[in-house]
Amino acid sequence: MSAYADFSKAVRARIDRALTQAIPTTRDNPLSEAMHYALAGGGKRIRPLLVFAGFYAVNAERDHSALDHLACAIEAIHAYSLVHDDLPAMDDDDLRRGKPTCHIAFDEATAILTGDALQTLAFELLAQAPEVSATTRISLIQTLAQSAGARGMVLGQAIDLAAVNQTLTLAQLEHMHRCKTGALIDASVAMGAQLGAATHAHLAALARYSRALGLAFQVQDDILDITSDTQTLGKQQGADQARNKPTYVSLLGLEAAQEKARALQQEALSSLTQLPGNTQALHLIAQYVVEREH
Repeated sequence: MSAYADFSKAVRARIDRALTQAIPTTRDNPLSEAMHYALAGGGKRIRPLLVFAGFYAVNAERDHSALDHLACAIEAIHAYSLVHDDLPAMDDDDLRRGKPTCHIAFDEATAILTGDALQTLAFELLAQAPEVSATTRISLIQTLAQSAGARGMVLGQAIDLAAVNQTLTLAQLEHMHRCKTGALIDASVAMGAQLGAATHAHLAALARYSRALGLAFQVQDDILDITSDTQTLGKQQGADQARNKPTYVSLLGLEAAQEKARALQQEALSSLTQLPGNTQALHLIAQYVVEREH
């Protein structure tokens, strides 16, 4: 088993337990079931893993009781975004993580409410995180809100929807993905580091890492949309091409996109040299992001 698989397996087991416990029970209503379906039903858990990795990179301690809350909050926001992105009014997808999307498994109204509930659950988890000062708690909530909202992930999705059948420059494509994909990856690393009492210099170094990593993640997604298959991806292969969405492959070509992903990976890794903690997890995640096959 690879070093990344060892790290991922151990932390993911902890995250998955915490996610299951975080979902509230609703009586005589499918909401809890739908939330569990969307939130605890698999996935790479890259963003929660980055919370732990960001904490380790600035703090000599190897644990904190609030890490589970932060990791679950990030994943709740990510899961809500996927549920809403898959809706007929958005990307109209019927497959996610190898299963029917939430609105197919349940119904469209339940999927909308599930996304709403997951979004608010994230901030409830941050408000309840143990052993966190009021100052740090406010900083965590602000970081997640800004990254998930109209200056981050939601803006990126709006740009993405408007880009169908349009021609974007490379700079415009990069801006879209820094918002849509990168903003929540930035928040994941930053929130772990904030919990670890990172200095401004440490946060700046980690921001350089996460910006490069977030873009590398999207470039690799675009590559896999061309080179992989539906069964491996767990979602419809070729979906972006079918919708005539601009991608790194459509703008650069496959070989140049692969080179860009590798260059971004090296850019991310080069930012970690001045951090005081253990950066091995951040190294492993950067390696995985570019070499993954799904």
